[in-house]
Amino acid sequence: MGLDPTTRVNFKRREFSRRAALGLGAAGVAGIAGAASFFDWFSKWRAAEAPADIFPGDAPKGEVWELWQKRGWVKEGRHYLQLGRNVQCKVCPNNCILEPGDRSHCRNRVNHDGTLYTLAYGNPCTFHVDPVEKKPLFHFLPGTQTFSLATSGCVFRCLNCQNWEISQKKPEETKDPRGDEFRLKPPLPPSLTLDQMARLSLFPEDAVAVTEALGCPSIAYTYSEPTAFYEYTQDTCKLARERKLRNIVVTCGSIEERPARDLYQFADAAHVDLKGFDEDTYQKLNSGKLAAILATLKTLKELGVWCEIINLVVPTYTDNLDTIRRMCAWIAKELGPDRPLHFSRFQPQHKLTHLTPTPVETLVRARAAARAEGLRYVYVGNVPGLAGAGTTWCPNCKRAVIERDLFAVTALNLDAGKCRFCGTKIAGVWV
Repeated sequence: MGLDPTTRVNFKRREFSRRAALGLGAAGVAGIAGAASFFDWFSKWRAAEAPADIFPGDAPKGEVWELWQKRGWVKEGRHYLQLGRNVQCKVCPNNCILEPGDRSHCRNRVNHDGTLYTLAYGNPCTFHVDPVEKKPLFHFLPGTQTFSLATSGCVFRCLNCQNWEISQKKPEETKDPRGDEFRLKPPLPPSLTLDQMARLSLFPEDAVAVTEALGCPSIAYTYSEPTAFYEYTQDTCKLARERKLRNIVVTCGSIEERPARDLYQFADAAHVDLKGFDEDTYQKLNSGKLAAILATLKTLKELGVWCEIINLVVPTYTDNLDTIRRMCAWIAKELGPDRPLHFSRFQPQHKLTHLTPTPVETLVRARAAARAEGLRYVYVGNVPGLAGAGTTWCPNCKRAVIERDLFAVTALNLDAGKCRFCGTKIAGVWV
């Protein structure tokens, strides 16, 4: 789903003209020395600063808008600028500029009468109880379960997305506000119908109550992208923290610094998908910006949020070993050698079905490169049967302190977060 070529061109021209008028002052285009300089400036601006493509005139209206409001699935957005009747969302680096009636790049945010609203509040389209290892988090409460939820929408357009059925959907394509309200709360029903899921509300207080009823020590905001359902994630995180539950944010990391700090102050752990280490590849493969993700990783470290990184090795896109070495060297230097790194095997998905799965040998070489750069905890995912792929080794005595079979912990040789064999402290959150 996306804009047709004519709409994309018209939007870019309209936004370029507005930015040019604002940024170049009274001199305008004539103030730039020569056409070559002008187009060089424009190309750099478009690559680094231009707002992402949006969906003009696609906001819900009439009965749909009224029903959405009645359900409580609409909430005023946070972190945005008012530009007359227009608004600019400042939650993520897409920086969408919306005229009244427009919908954002992530599909979840709209300009209604000059105010920015999220349509993704209290209306998850999916939720499950997962092993925390499935996030994947290998150094955070191993062997526990986490209540995992998601709404539609994403700030990225990953060609290889494995959850594109929800990440590339509008909220209205996953929920239906018609019929009787169905609000999930304890006591929990044994099962849910598709009709109930479509009408279901799960507001922050409900999510916390359900998590407690299920006996899960944590809530994970996952599957699509928590930044795209920012307000819902933040309010649920805050309430969960008050109730002594842990919060796990599973994210691509594309978020502006101020909203990141406002959200991550309530987070206990984060899984960040570092999708490569090259700006050009990030733009082509994910429609994102590497610099923003690196800044988020530094912010998480500064705030003391436990963070693990996953890198999906995609053939012809992110499988260059020299680039992987540079990435690992950056992680070791900027985040420290104890930062867990998970290399994951690509399987043909979404718009990259023409590619083959990542050769296992490539993943093994990537793991060796990461260790050579000083990273102590390196894992390989999506390769069943690969010896030691999910094992946590003590960096001192080299013995296995945690052994796993896919997402199941099969051996745990830790005492209060220390290696049972030599007493070395293992980085992570264990209690």
